[in-house]
Amino acid sequence: MKKDFTPEQELLFLALGGSGEIGMNVNLYGCEGKWLMVDLGMTFGANEYPGTELVFADLEFIEERLDDLLGIVLTHGHEDHIGAVPYFAADLGVPLYATPFTAELVLRKLEEAGIANEVELNIIDDLEPFALGPFEMSYVPLAHSIAEGNALLIDTPHGRIFHTGDWKLDEEPIIGEPTTQEELCAMGDDGIDFLVCDSTNAFNPQASGSEGAVFQGLLEEVKRHSGKRVLVTTFASNVARLQTLGEVAKATGRQLCVAGRSLDRIIEVGQATGYLQDFPDTVDFDTANGLPRGELLIVATGGQGEPRAALARIAENNHQLELVSGDVVLFSSRQIPGNEISIGRVQNQLAARGIVMVSDRQAHIHVSGHPGRPELEALYSWLRPTTLMPVHGEIRHMAEQARLGKKCGIPNQVVQKNGDLVRLAPGKPGKVAEVRAGRLVLDGDIIVPADGDAVTMRRRIARDGIVIVALDSTFQPLVEGIGLPLDEDYPAFLEEATQDVVTAIRNLKGAARKDRGDIHEAARLAARRAAQRWCGKRPQVRVLMAGS
Repeated sequence: MKKDFTPEQELLFLALGGSGEIGMNVNLYGCEGKWLMVDLGMTFGANEYPGTELVFADLEFIEERLDDLLGIVLTHGHEDHIGAVPYFAADLGVPLYATPFTAELVLRKLEEAGIANEVELNIIDDLEPFALGPFEMSYVPLAHSIAEGNALLIDTPHGRIFHTGDWKLDEEPIIGEPTTQEELCAMGDDGIDFLVCDSTNAFNPQASGSEGAVFQGLLEEVKRHSGKRVLVTTFASNVARLQTLGEVAKATGRQLCVAGRSLDRIIEVGQATGYLQDFPDTVDFDTANGLPRGELLIVATGGQGEPRAALARIAENNHQLELVSGDVVLFSSRQIPGNEISIGRVQNQLAARGIVMVSDRQAHIHVSGHPGRPELEALYSWLRPTTLMPVHGEIRHMAEQARLGKKCGIPNQVVQKNGDLVRLAPGKPGKVAEVRAGRLVLDGDIIVPADGDAVTMRRRIARDGIVIVALDSTFQPLVEGIGLPLDEDYPAFLEEATQDVVTAIRNLKGAARKDRGDIHEAARLAARRAAQRWCGKRPQVRVLMAGS
């Protein structure tokens, strides 16, 4: 392989996001000098990046090779697969490919960003095959928790890839027509060399379950609470669940009210692309509040505890829609790892007001969109791949799927992580190099490195606070502390820290007494030592000098 990692007569794979984590999926395939990107997703800001909202994969590797990038193929419309498109697509400067529902979601993102005219968006309707350089592709519909979830069947001169995207098996999917077992078996008969597969539920011993069965569970649960106002929170993107809730509203004689801009958008996009055609008309908030409590069904965003979402505001009694003691909230969604605290906060607020809550642990009101072990085993048996490469999961999920694949007789398994350059063919598949795979964050309106000075400093300040020392022209100090746990001891700390700075500067010898750099460092160390002595913290210290 060339030192610059240009793919030669071979097939390469490189994940820049989504391997070793759940979310932020960005996958690259390399073949005969060219690269293909599959998905361009993001994830939401976490505690380790204070003050940020969105997290992206660092695309430096492919940005340095843009002349060799052929295009970006999007498997489906979840944010962890398309969310980074409006931030990077124009700069990448290559065509996008998507099926109609996903394309409509992407188009709206591009329009909101004001770059719709700068990005070529190709709609692949009727699932017709298309080719980009050495990659010949076709979409393979699979069930998932959004309309038009798709796998990709990718033919290359060096092997055939089945890239699952996010998927499950569902005999009653409500929305869409997934590829049948017979059709998947026929693909296996033609030969699948590499199965690149979703690992999210690799530990789950049960199949994910059918969306159709959720209809009955939600229907029974809403009926059980007759006379009460019922709110259902679910993932906005789950068009099948929205279809189900529309049917439940009609079957129980309730008017439907939708709370959340993302729900409004998904309903609009769904109806514009042929879905939700018999979805009931919804009522506005004023009309909803005027209805008898047993005649209203609310669908709201916020099941993951998002503080600005509709459910959180309703829980705080800070929304036009209201719930009172005895009303019911159905959590028709799973708890995403990492959101436990925020979800618990909302649930505690609801409980304090006497509102009844029902989750999927108490009633059959949700199913996952990802395959459990029985579904993985079934797909293995139908496709019969030579090599299994797990993606879309933390390392533990991917390693577990690799063990399952080996148990099921797949000859080769490759466990990789973001930044691992894998040669799939020729020869035995395996890692051949490691490249940089960092993270970027949206900080205000600017995209910056997640490990850059700004975010790193903010994290340190959040942990230890900050002390500011202002020196006038005679080097007399004024000390202020922010975020130090001193409370009533704060004035005494300031007095002592100020004196420590005065003493440190006075004790400088010789030329150091007039050297601004030496004075600056003496003041900084004295203030920091005082803070550590008083509160055990090691705050960031900033020294401001007159004339600087």
